[in-house]
Amino acid sequence: MVPMPFAPAAAAFIVALFCLWALLASTRLRRLAIDHPNERSLHERPVPRTGGLAIVAGVAAASALGGPAPWTALAFAAALGVVSFADDLLGLPRLARLGAHLAAAAGVLAAEISLRDPVFFAILVLAIAWYANLYNFMDGSDGLAGGMTVIGFGAYAIAAHSAGAQPIAGASAAVAAAAAAFLLFNFHPARIFMGDVGSVPLGFLAGAFGVLGWREGVWPLWFPLLVFAPFVCDATLTLLRRLARGERIWRAHREHYYQRLVRMGFGHRGTAYIEYAAMLGCAAAALYARDAAPGMQAATLAGAALVLLAIAVWVDLRWRRAIH
Repeated sequence: MVPMPFAPAAAAFIVALFCLWALLASTRLRRLAIDHPNERSLHERPVPRTGGLAIVAGVAAASALGGPAPWTALAFAAALGVVSFADDLLGLPRLARLGAHLAAAAGVLAAEISLRDPVFFAILVLAIAWYANLYNFMDGSDGLAGGMTVIGFGAYAIAAHSAGAQPIAGASAAVAAAAAAFLLFNFHPARIFMGDVGSVPLGFLAGAFGVLGWREGVWPLWFPLLVFAPFVCDATLTLLRRLARGERIWRAHREHYYQRLVRMGFGHRGTAYIEYAAMLGCAAAALYARDAAPGMQAATLAGAALVLLAIAVWVDLRWRRAIH
């Protein structure tokens, strides 16, 4: 087996760390985009939301050093970063943002994968675009999205490396390393948020790398779903619950399961620890079952679904008691 290339990941960590220091040290850069607390926020003081710039810079530096890489996915992620940063600064129409997400997803699939079934192509486009959005939805508590990135892309790197898919392994390790640097400044009490410039490209890469790994035979198509299951389940169940109540789903809210955990007294740190445990469990299960027999894969997916459903029911019950 070819050794894991650590230099690109180290470069991603160092560059991201330096950029984060610069973003916080400069008064002008620190005020570039500020997340002011409101009635739907979980933080209580203004916090810069430019940390995603450091993550993007770290991954770009690693890509320049790392040789072969999934360049098409990285290029579309960079384009989404530009659009998302404009949204952080100026605020873009919802349809413009969604159009960019769908266009990037369709672009990477059209460039990298030959699919004759238009229905399956459309499903994968929607899945990648959903990953970009759900990552954004779940970036609302200190350390949450950063930790998911370290764990999720770390699992991608391990699986891809073991399968000999070094481009995906190297790029995933670089993303995880850059996110680890960000997490040093984002764990509670957070000094900086990643903003849309970080969350949207990361979610896009989680979906795009997942599909690319499936195409190359690195993992089954369910693998990225299980690795990121805590994010996917929270965002999807919350969306369905709000749709059932007839709410305007595009409006900001505090109804996600992780938001309820924070508001019920677990705080940002306690919520992060609970989520990290769920993330690590799902990632470990996905790595274990990746090459297992079909029956074991199905049992692993069913077991993970039951555990996550039990957690959701537990949060719902505690929440109802808390508000009555």
